[in-house]
Amino acid sequence: MTVDESTGFHQAKYREPILFEMGAPGRVGITLPKLPAGIVKDKDENDKSFQDLIPDNLRCTQPPELPELSAPEVVRHYTRLSQMSYGVDTNTYPLGSCTMKYTPKLCMELSSLPGITELHPNQPAETVQGALKIMYDLQNILAEIGGVRAVTLQPSAGAQGEYTGMLITRAYHEFNGGSDEVRDQVILPDTAHGTNPASAVMAGYNIVEIPSENGCVDLEALENALSERTAAFMLTNPNTLGIFEDDVLKIAEMVHDAGALLYYDGANLNAIMGWVRPGDMGYDIVHFNLHKTFSTPHGGGGPGSGPIGVSQKLEKFLPVPVVAQDEKTKNYYLDYDLPNSIGKVKGFYGNFNVLVKAYIYLRLMGGEGLRDIAEIATLNSNYMKEKLKGVYELPYKDLRKHEFVLSGSMFKDKGVRTLDIAKRLMDYGLHAPTIYFPLIVDEALMIEPTENESKAELDRYIEVLLKIAEEDPEVLHSAPHNTSVGRIDEIYAAKNLLLSWRMYKAKCSVDGKPTR
Repeated sequence: MTVDESTGFHQAKYREPILFEMGAPGRVGITLPKLPAGIVKDKDENDKSFQDLIPDNLRCTQPPELPELSAPEVVRHYTRLSQMSYGVDTNTYPLGSCTMKYTPKLCMELSSLPGITELHPNQPAETVQGALKIMYDLQNILAEIGGVRAVTLQPSAGAQGEYTGMLITRAYHEFNGGSDEVRDQVILPDTAHGTNPASAVMAGYNIVEIPSENGCVDLEALENALSERTAAFMLTNPNTLGIFEDDVLKIAEMVHDAGALLYYDGANLNAIMGWVRPGDMGYDIVHFNLHKTFSTPHGGGGPGSGPIGVSQKLEKFLPVPVVAQDEKTKNYYLDYDLPNSIGKVKGFYGNFNVLVKAYIYLRLMGGEGLRDIAEIATLNSNYMKEKLKGVYELPYKDLRKHEFVLSGSMFKDKGVRTLDIAKRLMDYGLHAPTIYFPLIVDEALMIEPTENESKAELDRYIEVLLKIAEEDPEVLHSAPHNTSVGRIDEIYAAKNLLLSWRMYKAKCSVDGKPTR
């Protein structure tokens, strides 16, 4: 295979305005039929419209400031945007630790059926038995995968799952006579995901960070950090370097001897599911990312789902409601009878449509399929690592699981940074890996190919990275060249945030239309 930028990837480039800059008054995207006679009283027959069905007290005094567009304008706008975009359906997306995997279209199709999308969360339980069965079965499947007693499906994101786990930790210690003054610390390794300390702090804890030894938890540092003040130790396994924590059983013993809980961040569960269960490693709280491990799309910041599983001693603290089944009638119901519950962490019952996609995926794959996923993801990761480690530095242990972290520090002598490499990858139609994380690796490139990619696609990515390592630094400094948007002035963007139409209009009213 020959890598040739000139005959490769070129994104569409449109000078596409935003919707609020398009259209004109009077343009409509839909025409409603006339109302049948007699529905609206005291109204001229020729003037009746569906708007007349809205009671006066529910109508806006002024129409909302929305763009007025015809149907073709809307379709063409979003089609052009899609041609300027990149996604997992376009090419490989090896975003380390985010597990951006392909979502089977069957999952999307089935989760879009009217029986799923047209349910209302306030319907009586007897009218949604099918939906409750999906949730009940999903709770049990996740409990089996995680090796835990019970699961809540309520958290709607990974970070909210972490936060829920920390609230359960607090409730557990308070129930057992602890107090904030006594159990006020959460320990983290320096390989932890950034959301871990944030979630613990939001739950009221102080953070104690400990160093790694050869990429794994330093047991001596952990022993020195553990005390009667420790509420929990949050540990990802495999960790963010893609390294499995071999001493996890010893770690669990140390944490429990200190009276603390061991929390599992499930961001990297794709590497081990079907082979080993976090609960069997000694974890008390196990977090799942349905939008990563179980293949529900999560680009653009959502939607996500971050269920939490717990051991038997923590079951009483789960958020309400959980889905239960009546032993006599076999009917499913929402169980609020948990007097020690931490309460709700999200409105209603979680991101239901995401739950459905994950349930379909799990039923499609089955137990053997999950084992195959972990095995192939690990094989793909190590194949790429072996091909690249001679040109890019591989710090710490050699054997990795589903992801690996390289360093681009050897290119700094010629003025090339990891950011330049990441930008240049886009010219070849390849999404960049995660960069500059974890922080313990200088100029980090964190690559997770997942199980979805063929050997041909892995070879293409490898060849491009090797080619970039030999390219002219000036070419890299100005990359990307073939994308719809070129090199972004990131410092300017960070200092001049325009995150909404209202902010954009305010900026225009002061400075004129932004040009950068």
